[in-house]
Amino acid sequence: MRRVFWIALGATAGVLVVRKLSRTAEAYTPEGLGRSLAGLADAVRDAADVVREGMVERERELRVALGVDAGEVDPDQVQDLLDHPTAPRHRS
Repeated sequence: MRRVFWIALGATAGVLVVRKLSRTAEAYTPEGLGRSLAGLADAVRDAADVVREGMVERERELRVALGVDAGEVDPDQVQDLLDHPTAPRHRS
């Protein structure tokens, strides 16, 4: 019975090692590298979109606060923007 257990354990370990090696080898094929680069490009594009959205929103806040564009101006918000222009803002 012990022999059957150890044979089954060895076979299972062998199958797991072969599967892991196959996945790793597949990741270094041209198709695997292409998928990895495409995923990286998507992540960079998403991050750039988030940064652009933040920049547009911040510019809008500053333009209203400085009176360049019409909008509802809160004097406390204007003073806070002028005193701490790079501080994070609460989104409403």
